[in-house]
Amino acid sequence: MLWITATIFVFGLFLAPMFTAGMGGALGMMIVGLGLMGMTYGPLGTLVSELFPTAVRYTGSSLAFNFAGIFGASLAPYLATWLATNYGLQYVGYYLSVVAVLSFVGLLMIRETARDDLSA
Repeated sequence: MLWITATIFVFGLFLAPMFTAGMGGALGMMIVGLGLMGMTYGPLGTLVSELFPTAVRYTGSSLAFNFAGIFGASLAPYLATWLATNYGLQYVGYYLSVVAVLSFVGLLMIRETARDDLSA
């Protein structure tokens, strides 16, 4: 997840130039962006579930995932539209890069649970 998040940071810096480079650039931007999104969402279920003890893992991960979608992901399109309208498309990329940095820091703060006893 760390290398994907770092790649998203770089992608954010090149989002506007790719999008404005004609049909090929816009298509390339969508392919790379959606590919990175898929590589992020693939392991996300496992990553989020490991944040919670076994007894409440299902409830904790479902609440965290749903609240993140409601409060985080649902506001992103509105913020991106506002940034593009008021400041230009490059600021949407900067926003993506800033969020990638915050995600990277959050990923570094997660404790590894591979060697923990899950029956406790």
